Amino acid sequence: MADSLGILLLLIGLELVLGVDNVLVLAIMVERLDPALRRKARIIGLGLALIARLGLLLLVLALTSLTAPVFMQFSVRDLILLAGGLFLLWKAVREIHHTVELKEEQDEAAGIKKKSSFRTAILQIVLLDIVFSIDSVITAVGLTHVVWVIITAVVISFAAVLAYAGPVGEFIIKHPTLKILALSFLITIGVTIFMEGMHQEVPKAYIYLPMGFALVVEMLQMRYEHNRKKMRS
Repeated sequence: MADSLGILLLLIGLELVLGVDNVLVLAIMVERLDPALRRKARIIGLGLALIARLGLLLLVLALTSLTAPVFMQFSVRDLILLAGGLFLLWKAVREIHHTVELKEEQDEAAGIKKKSSFRTAILQIVLLDIVFSIDSVITAVGLTHVVWVIITAVVISFAAVLAYAGPVGEFIIKHPTLKILALSFLITIGVTIFMEGMHQEVPKAYIYLPMGFALVVEMLQMRYEHNRKKMRS
């Protein structure tokens, strides 16, 4: 029992670290929805993603062929990571271009209202969560085959992501520089996922440490601008 509790805490920590990716994806995917629909999209998207992740967990427990080659030297896991990495790269680059070129402001000036489809946002949230969950599920199964431990860790981490996704997402949306920084992080994550699909392991510290440093620098810059405006007024 003590071993199971120790593994449970380890898995919760792992899921929460990986949940950073989910928070960023949620912020970007719901950004073009009507504000009234964003919270609903987060709840439904994460709920369906939770079901999909639990289904993937049961599939991994039942099958060992997920990591066995099915096309040349690539396994099902590799193909999912390759496709997910490319999609994430495309989505992030497209959103950066949209933000930097002020496409939304141009459309509003021209009287054009472009909003993302609710169903499309939900579908993208679920699919990208499956991509993010591949490695964490396989790692969890490698640590333990006690189903209740893995499911508990997944549910607790999803509850934490759901609690923080709204405030963090809205904060990112209101600050364009943070949005561009978040999109840049998604590009890095997309490259990393693609490289893992190509059997090239990238240490997670090489990703999260620069991301954390860049975020701290940006927050200091925002604090500086806030104090400067306050002093002028």
